[in-house]
Amino acid sequence: MIGGGEGAYIGNIHRLAARLDGAWTLVAGAFDADPAKGRVFALSQGIAEDRSYGTYQELIAGELAREDRVDAVAICTPNFTHYPMAKALIEAGIAVICEKPLTATLEEALALAELAKARGVFVGVTYTYSGYPMVHEARARVAAGEIGAVRTVQVEYPLEWMATAIEGQGNQQAAWRTDPKKNGRGGSVGDIGTHAYHLAGFVTGLRLQSLTADLATFVNGRSLDDNAHVMLRYEGGARGLLWSSQVAIGNSNGVRIRVFGGKGSLAWYQEQPNELILTPLEGRVQTIKRGAGDLSPAAKARTRTPPGHPEGYLEAFANLYLGFAEVIRARAETRQPGPIGQDLPLIQDGVKGVAFVEAVVDSHEAADQPWITPVAV
Repeated sequence: MIGGGEGAYIGNIHRLAARLDGAWTLVAGAFDADPAKGRVFALSQGIAEDRSYGTYQELIAGELAREDRVDAVAICTPNFTHYPMAKALIEAGIAVICEKPLTATLEEALALAELAKARGVFVGVTYTYSGYPMVHEARARVAAGEIGAVRTVQVEYPLEWMATAIEGQGNQQAAWRTDPKKNGRGGSVGDIGTHAYHLAGFVTGLRLQSLTADLATFVNGRSLDDNAHVMLRYEGGARGLLWSSQVAIGNSNGVRIRVFGGKGSLAWYQEQPNELILTPLEGRVQTIKRGAGDLSPAAKARTRTPPGHPEGYLEAFANLYLGFAEVIRARAETRQPGPIGQDLPLIQDGVKGVAFVEAVVDSHEAADQPWITPVAV
C-alpha cells in the first residue's frame, strides 16, 4: 500500500476489505509523505522492517529485488499523486489498485491506460458501489429487459461533511479536496460525482452521449465546486440527472439510483443496501432482498450471509478486492476469471470518470456551449 497511514480514513477501509476474504495479505507499504512516520506505521501493522518503506520509489525498488515481491499495490493517496505512482508501478510490471478518480487530469488518465495496455498490467479502480450485490442484481435485471428500455436514470450522492469551511479548521481530508492543485478541476463532482456517474452507467449499461452542468460553490473561500447538477443525454435517447453535493445537510452518505424503463422501474439506496425496489407497470411494488435464492449469479457471487444478516460498505469494498485477486490469479493461470472477477471497475472506467469530470467543468465554464461530449464515455 502507498499512503493510507495514520489518520487516513480510506487506507483502513482498504486494509479491512482486503483481509475480509483472506484473498490478500498486506506485506509491504510506504504509508506516509513523512518517510519516518510511514515506517513506524508499517511496523504497527505487522509489516517486516525490510518491507517498511519510506517512499513509493523505495517500495518499488525493494519489491523488484525480491523473489516474493508483491502481487499488487493499492494507491490510497490524494488525486494529484495517483499518476506518477501508478505510472511507476505499471512500468515495473506491478498490478495497481487505485483510489478514484484515477488521475487528476484526463491527459494523465489516457496516458496511464495506454501504458497499462502496452505493458499488459492489471489496473483496478475502487468504485465501491459496484461491489454491492443488489447493484449487480439491478444491473442484471436491466440487462434482461425486466423494466423495458431505459428512459431515464436519476442518480445522486449527497454528503453534509463539508457544509462549513472545515478545510480551514485543520481537517486535512477536506483541505486537499478543496485544493485544485491536489484534487483536480472538479470538487464535489470529482470526489463523489464520479461515483454516481459510474454507478449510473454500471447499472443501466448506457453510454453517455453528452452532458450539461451547473456547478456551485456555496462555502465562501473555496476554489472548487461543492455542489453539482448535471443533465445527461445517453446514446439511444435515454436521459439522466446527476446530483453530487458535499454540503447537503442531513445526508451522511446518501447514494441513490432510480432507473425508469418502459415496463417498470428499479430503485436502490446505499443506506439500505440489502434491498432493491422493483415497480412493474400496473403491478405491485416489490422489495427484492439480498440473499434470496432466485437472484442473479452476479448478486449471489457477492453475497456472504443469509437474508436478514445485513451486508454493507465493507463487504462491497471487499467484493472489489476479491474480484481483483481473482483476475490477477486468472491471468497468472491463463484462464478466464470466475464470476467474482467479472464486471469490475477497471482502468477504462477510471478514464471515463476523469473524462466526465473534465466535461462537467468544461460545460459549466462554456456558457456558449452547454452540451459537452466527453472525450471518453
